[in-house]
Amino acid sequence: KGYKENFSFVHEYGEDVVSLLKSPKGAAVLDLGCGNGALWTENREQLPADLWVVLSDKSEGMLKDARRALGEDSRFSYKKFDCEEIPYEEGMFDVVIADHVLFYCENIPQVLAECRRVLKDEGRFLCSTYGKQHMWEITDLVQQFHKEIVLSAEVLYERFGLENGENLLAPYFPEIQMRRYEDAIEIAEAEPLISYILSCHGNQNQLLLNQYKEFREFVSARVADGFHITKDAGIFLCRK
Repeated sequence: KGYKENFSFVHEYGEDVVSLLKSPKGAAVLDLGCGNGALWTENREQLPADLWVVLSDKSEGMLKDARRALGEDSRFSYKKFDCEEIPYEEGMFDVVIADHVLFYCENIPQVLAECRRVLKDEGRFLCSTYGKQHMWEITDLVQQFHKEIVLSAEVLYERFGLENGENLLAPYFPEIQMRRYEDAIEIAEAEPLISYILSCHGNQNQLLLNQYKEFREFVSARVADGFHITKDAGIFLCRK
């Protein structure tokens, strides 16, 4: 989960997002799948005083974390719902944000149609995702140890990624700009990498159950002289 934050709006596009929120004055913003609210806590000092932000998530626990992190701030309100059915009227928001959310949605076209519906004319939709090169070195590493390990049951960038995102967005938004963020992590310690691998939603825990010691030694040897991890993430900036 810690790695996910490194690739989010917070670290890549926080300043770009904040600049968009300064116009129009009193902008109304909907954040879909807000998680722990890190986008807002880490950029709070730059946010306009007259902003109105609805932080939404289908997890009550995430909303509680976001509310706790942001404290008493009248600019923010919180609402639990699934983004396939956004409980707001047409044309209510100037900006809708989906930070690494769309590839988890069951019905992506329905979500995009809802995002368009609740946006004002000329409103902006911002969504981030990954590309096919994202963290490929980690997959390669675990499969060198055990060729049957799969870190995710679904390849997220195939559902909504940098390579196919524009085609999925085009029926709903006439103006689309993609910004790719290419960077890397250099790591020399095994434990953070192993923790990330074990936190993935694949079959790795089952296959490594009786081989953890050997796996730890394998990873330690591979990262001893430094280990390079590609970051391939980006953002689509869309206008209704």
